[in-house]
Amino acid sequence: MDTAVIYLLPIGPDRFALYAEPHDDSADDAGFWRAQTRRLHSRWRDAVREARNQEKRDATWLGRARDWTVRRAADAMAEQRALWALRRASSALLVYPADLSEAQAAAVRDRLLGRARAHHVRWLVVDAVVLTASGVLVIVPGPNVIAYYFAFRVAGHLLSWRGARRALQTTVWRVRDEPALAELRRLAAMPRDVRAPRLDAIAAALNLPRLAAFFDRTAAAAR
Repeated sequence: MDTAVIYLLPIGPDRFALYAEPHDDSADDAGFWRAQTRRLHSRWRDAVREARNQEKRDATWLGRARDWTVRRAADAMAEQRALWALRRASSALLVYPADLSEAQAAAVRDRLLGRARAHHVRWLVVDAVVLTASGVLVIVPGPNVIAYYFAFRVAGHLLSWRGARRALQTTVWRVRDEPALAELRRLAAMPRDVRAPRLDAIAAALNLPRLAAFFDRTAAAAR
């Protein structure tokens, strides 16, 4: 199994989030199924880009519902990606802000994982009930967007719960401090347009191209 690389991001004075970025498989083009997976990922990225396009105004209810569903799904995937990565990892590296001690970072990690385990199992049950109830909409013409959305939520909560449980029970953790992450605490208090240049520079230095978008969605002062 792979080793997951998990970043402990300060997103406020006393708030943290676990973060991971997806593997880049572009260098390995062998295999039919890998090629198909890359093609699906590409189509998904195009769908997300289209759904986030502020200049696009779909006049139909179905189109607006579809774009909303895609945006919510994309945000949920980004926020749960660290937990999804942990569900298959036998070992993990925690990269934490250098202004924390190793013991403090481990305590924050375990607290976040414990909350995630409880949160996702609770919402797994709730969304499974709603998904079952949404089956009555099968009589309505057109795609059952509500069922699709709750099916995604059920799958996401299940994977996240499994990741949090495994990370707490069996994952072998290593840790490494990172000075650049400590700076994020200060940036969280700034408006987006003010912090953007420095945030982009940190993301580039850490080779985390999706970090800025995630930070802007979750930071305490995101505006």
